[in-house]
Amino acid sequence: MNYPINRLGDFIWEIPKSADPRMNVPTRIYADDALLKGMTKDATIKQGVDVAQLPGILKYSIILPDGHQGYGFPIGGVAAFDAEEGVISPGGVGYDINCGVRLIRTDVTYDEVKPKLGELIDTIFRLVPCGVGVGSKLKLSTRELDNAVVEGVKWAIDHGYGWEGDEKHMEEGGCMEEANPEKVSNRAKQRGAGQLGTLGAGNHFLEVARVAEVYDERVAKAFGITGPGQVVIWIHTGSRGYGHQIASDYIRIMDRAARRYGIRLPSRELVCAPVKSREAEDYFQAMACAINWAFINRHIIMHQVRRAFEEVFKRSAEDMGMHLVYGMTHNTAKREWHVVDGKRRLVIVHRKGASRAFGPGREDLPQDYRGIGQPVLLVGTMGTASYLLVGTEKAEEISFASTAHGAGRVLSRAAARRRFTASSVISALKRKGIIVRAASGRVVEEETPEGYKDIHRVAEVSHRLGIGTKVMMTVPIAVAKG
Repeated sequence: MNYPINRLGDFIWEIPKSADPRMNVPTRIYADDALLKGMTKDATIKQGVDVAQLPGILKYSIILPDGHQGYGFPIGGVAAFDAEEGVISPGGVGYDINCGVRLIRTDVTYDEVKPKLGELIDTIFRLVPCGVGVGSKLKLSTRELDNAVVEGVKWAIDHGYGWEGDEKHMEEGGCMEEANPEKVSNRAKQRGAGQLGTLGAGNHFLEVARVAEVYDERVAKAFGITGPGQVVIWIHTGSRGYGHQIASDYIRIMDRAARRYGIRLPSRELVCAPVKSREAEDYFQAMACAINWAFINRHIIMHQVRRAFEEVFKRSAEDMGMHLVYGMTHNTAKREWHVVDGKRRLVIVHRKGASRAFGPGREDLPQDYRGIGQPVLLVGTMGTASYLLVGTEKAEEISFASTAHGAGRVLSRAAARRRFTASSVISALKRKGIIVRAASGRVVEEETPEGYKDIHRVAEVSHRLGIGTKVMMTVPIAVAKG
């Protein structure tokens, strides 16, 4: 179906409620002309309209600049539901619960790193297991895993991974308190017990990068960014088999629940249950476990990256200033306070491939960032760039404090493999001065930079619209892929 898409302003488009009598709210799209055109080539727009039909949705169904077709919700989709009368939908979170990213700053410069770059990425690749189904040297019993996902990052720090205070610079302080492992299946626990500290595959990566441009020196300085040539590290991965199994389990449960509660679904992929139902509460508590698992996973990986720098440069990580700028999540449902129709309301915000972008003043932010706004980590591809943005009051007004999370795919993985070879991708990256270490040639082909949207365009739309403004940009110099 072709829906009417009305331009409301620069980078703001809307499909009105009148486009489909089943819509409860309009669908808002934040994009420029080129990004919008790309969204019309797959099911992105239809999925945004489908989400607008779910019970209890508030204001709009939102598609962000990196929006593309996903499972149920578009990736780059945001929807907030009334905390009393709305629904919770696993499709609005995704299979990779708390797929997220963190940024680590250093006092090391590109000139210092360049002579040892090959050794550095080889050491990282040795210390951080990468690839499909790959396991960790850390094997936990079911009881210890349950303890870990209840405690979150504190568990990792107490067991020697990371530093005291790391948790202050991440969403939720690295732990969602609602986590209840009793709501997690034994199969999920079996899959999660031996994978902590692993990168996985797909679009997950570990990247050593250099700062290329700084757009806001004041905010950059507050976040520990000193200027061009500074070396930083990006870590992008999620909840691996543990989160995937939880999603699979509850999609089946929600399928039955939707029928039992008489919820009319525009798509089977949008299975859901009323917020106050047992099924929704159980899912929320299990999802929180997966969120905490992913926080721990990235924390252990960060610890190993610090170790790799210490091995190669024969200096302590503290001496090299390897502090966490911020750690955030892209696939969640969270209870948050937002202003809706002039009233402050508690809502359940689903972010599917979307970044939270709180503006200044939020109590949820670290004390040292509270007057500035939340760091927002917008990751690109292994051949282009990534951006550090800062959250804004405008985002709180028009997107439930959300902005884009990355470049967003334009080619399927199968299409990318048909068009590119691993050797051609690696050669092209080498000409740019980028070293790649990957567990397989297949993942290199799938993750070719040409398979993704223009990250600069996505960042520019966010910046000019004001839902996440640019602070600095980095370019990769070495990348580890699953």
